[in-house]
Amino acid sequence: MKLLSPGVPQRASKISEALGKLLNEPTLAPRVDRGPGKSYVRSRKTRGGTSSLRDLALAKEQELWKTKLAYRPKPFWYPYATLRNIAVLERLLAGTGLDLLDLCRGKYGRVADIGAADGDLAFFLEELGFSVDAVDNDYTNFNKLEGVRILKNALNSPVTIRSIDLDSRSEPFSERYDAVFLLGVLYHLKNPFFILERLAHVTRYCFLSSRIARQAADGLPLSKHPLAYLLGPEECNNDSTNFWIFSDEGLKRLIHRTGWSILAFTTIGDTNNSMPADPNHDERAVCLLKSDAVFELSALPNPVPVSQKIGTTTIRWSTPDACPGKVYVSIDGKKESLFAAGRKGVATANWIEAGRTYEFRLYDLDRSRVLDKISVTTSIE
Repeated sequence: MKLLSPGVPQRASKISEALGKLLNEPTLAPRVDRGPGKSYVRSRKTRGGTSSLRDLALAKEQELWKTKLAYRPKPFWYPYATLRNIAVLERLLAGTGLDLLDLCRGKYGRVADIGAADGDLAFFLEELGFSVDAVDNDYTNFNKLEGVRILKNALNSPVTIRSIDLDSRSEPFSERYDAVFLLGVLYHLKNPFFILERLAHVTRYCFLSSRIARQAADGLPLSKHPLAYLLGPEECNNDSTNFWIFSDEGLKRLIHRTGWSILAFTTIGDTNNSMPADPNHDERAVCLLKSDAVFELSALPNPVPVSQKIGTTTIRWSTPDACPGKVYVSIDGKKESLFAAGRKGVATANWIEAGRTYEFRLYDLDRSRVLDKISVTTSIE
C-alpha cells in the first residue's frame, strides 16, 4: 500500500499521523452511511483491543527489514511502511461481520498484491498460507522490481512476480483471483476506469485505497461533486506518475460505474481540508469492494460426503448481465450434458456417486465461451 507517492520522501504528513494513531487506538465500529439504494460503512472510535493479525504484520515488517538491509542499504528500498496498513484494513472491516483472511479464501486459491513495491504485503500473505501474485511495473517501480526479486530469492518464496503496465490497453490479467489489493495505486494510473473495470471481471473482492481531496488549493470545494483533479507532472511529491485525485463522490461514482459495490468505506488523514497535492493535507479513502461483474459458479458441499454410494451438492451460478447462461456437467471427463440454464439460479445434483469427478461448466448463451467452471469430487463419510 503506497501511503505516499513513490517519489522523493516528504516530511510527515496528515496521512502518516493518522496511521500512527491507528496503530495505537482501539478498534473501530462502523456506522452505515446510506445513499439511494446503496450502503457504505464509515468508521468511528469504540473500545477494543489490538488484533493478532496486526501484530503479525508488524513482526513481519521487522523481519523483512533485517533481510533487506543484509542485501542493500536502506535508500535502495521502498521507504514507506506497507504492512502498517493491515491495521487500517482490519479497522475498515470492524463490525461488518467480514474477515480479511476469509475474504481472501476462495475457489481460485490465489490473491494479488497490485502495486507491490518491494512485495512486503505479498510475502506476508504468502506466509499466512495464500498463493500470491506480486504485480507491479518494473519501469515505474521504486527500484525497478529488483527489491522484490531479491526478497523472493532470500526468502525462498513461491510468490509469483508479474511485471504489468496497468495502463496498457492489452488484457493485463489472465489469472482469476479470490481477492486483490489495489492500495495506493489508482492515482498513479492514466486510466483508472479501465483497470477497475478489468479487475471486476477477474476477482470477487478488491481492497482499494486512493488519495482523495475535499478542496482545491484555492479553497474551491470538491467533496460534494463527482470530480477528478488532474495533477501537473511535478505538482504532487514531484512525481510525474501521479495523475488523478478524486473527490469522495468522484471515487464512489467511478467504483459503481466500473462494476463494483462498496461493502465498507472509511477515510484517514486530513478528513476536513484535504487537497490534491499538499502533503500536509493528505486524505485517503480505504474501501472493500465486491464485484458485480464477475461470473460465478459454486458447489456446496464440495467435496461431497457420500454414504450408501450417492451424495448431493447444490450448484449456484450467476452471470453479471441480462444474458442467461447455461450450466453443463461432464462426468469423469466424458461428454458433457446440460444441467441448468438462466441468468442465475440454484439447482441440486442429488446423483453424485462415490469415486467419480464431476466438472460443472458455466457457458454464455450460445455456448461459445466458458465463463467459469468447478470440479466436484467426493469423500467417504
